[in-house]
Amino acid sequence: MKDIIIFTDLDASLLNHDDYSFEDAKPALSIIKNLNIPLIITTSKTRKEIEILQKELQIYDPFISENGGGIFFQKGYRGFYITNCKSVDNYCLIQLGKAYSQIVDFEKRVMKEILLKGFYFMSLEEIAELTGLTTQQAKLAKEREFTEPFILYEKDKYALLEKKADKEDIKITKGGRFFHFIGKNQDKGKAVKLVKDIFEKNTGKKFLSVGLGDSKNDIPMLEVVDIPILIRKPDGSYENFEKEGLIKSRYSGSRGWNEAMFKVFNHVGISSPE
Repeated sequence: MKDIIIFTDLDASLLNHDDYSFEDAKPALSIIKNLNIPLIITTSKTRKEIEILQKELQIYDPFISENGGGIFFQKGYRGFYITNCKSVDNYCLIQLGKAYSQIVDFEKRVMKEILLKGFYFMSLEEIAELTGLTTQQAKLAKEREFTEPFILYEKDKYALLEKKADKEDIKITKGGRFFHFIGKNQDKGKAVKLVKDIFEKNTGKKFLSVGLGDSKNDIPMLEVVDIPILIRKPDGSYENFEKEGLIKSRYSGSRGWNEAMFKVFNHVGISSPE
């Protein structure tokens, strides 16, 4: 059996788009947990949101928050030695993104010319309505550290907005529901490469990396992993991405995630329990 490390998006991938359930992924998740395979959540969600989900999954591996803005290793994780990280609560944090205050400062200025609205300016009720989250979940989504999800009401001004963002070392990426302002020096791909490197240096093993995602902001991750998996979107379409060895799930959400992971298990010699 090969040593594998799994990087996964959440919304419309491990979690269903509409109800955020991972119920249909439980068979694959059970194998991952039993074999102690690292499952690295790699998402646009916040640290607080990921922490809640990790408790539900009972899996506490490192995670990548806010589209690669921050890489969080629990202190003492597997005895790893990690350089270039800072202590934040119970974590060793590698920060790739800009501070949230810098992102919001840019957003405030650009809103004077372009009609858009980010989470910073939304009420909990607005976020809940747009996402299908509860107001308590929306509160966690609003506790941001590196990036800003937003709605762009004037789509014809996208090019102008992109130009203005670029001048301040900010770029725009697209997720399943929102556009996101993120630091120019961050993306999921850069974070994934760093995490894989940390695992290999600390264990002396070579890991086969697996990446699962469904949206444009997952492409940097899918580009750098050994086994890229594109999850079918809820409307039946797929994100425009091609790469040799790409696996496309037949189903969307957690059902598609589970289906794709069993293909990987078969490929690397992991047997399903009877």
